[in-house]
Amino acid sequence: MRELPNFPKADQKLNNIPEEYRIEQNYPNPFNPSTLIKYQLPQANKVEIKIYNIFGQEIKKLVDEVQDAGYYEAVWNSDNSMGNNVASGVYFYTITAGSFTSVKKMLLLR
Repeated sequence: MRELPNFPKADQKLNNIPEEYRIEQNYPNPFNPSTLIKYQLPQANKVEIKIYNIFGQEIKKLVDEVQDAGYYEAVWNSDNSMGNNVASGVYFYTITAGSFTSVKKMLLLR
């Protein structure tokens, strides 16, 4: 099993700032009912993290705000924007922060 990077906890005071934009693979994956997404920002930026289904339809917006440089975590509880649980299947999550964009795949098993 691949070891996850050592991200500082959100409540720790950080003396270091990431050198690059990065979003990690969600953990656990496959998951049920929730999963954790860790990401880092080297500078303050408007950040959007969105969940999409296999058809490219937006399911939920997890993050939509300006954030300072640092390390962050977002949790998806396998619900849609209306608060309803979604079905088992493949989902995608995207991050957009400034000119940085990345997409990753995840699997929800109910």
